[in-house]
Amino acid sequence: QVHLVESGGGLVQAGGTLRLSCSPSGRTSCIYLICWFRSALGKAREFVAVTSWIGGVTYYAESVTGRFTISRDNAQKTSYLQMNNLTPEDTAVYYCAAARAVTYYTTPRDYTYWGQGTQVTVSS
Repeated sequence: QVHLVESGGGLVQAGGTLRLSCSPSGRTSCIYLICWFRSALGKAREFVAVTSWIGGVTYYAESVTGRFTISRDNAQKTSYLQMNNLTPEDTAVYYCAAARAVTYYTTPRDYTYWGQGTQVTVSS
């Protein structure tokens, strides 16, 4: 019922920046949370950042706090992830996810809708 499309990934040198976008379509009225996860090669998917439509609350993984910023466009329910001072450890496929409600917002299984992912590669 809801489709998510990520964009903005690419190749960047260490210390560089990228801005990812997550554009929803379909029955977006049921979306109240937009979250970013990432999955490095051979590793489990991990939480990156989340934002809510109620109160505009944001929360970040400790590994990206101070470097990444999540934002949203309420009209389109588009989410942006501004990534600064990237390191090779940030290399991963980045996914956006959405849900109406979750029991724990850092847990992938709690999200109903997922995008296809966008590759971020940070070179040394």
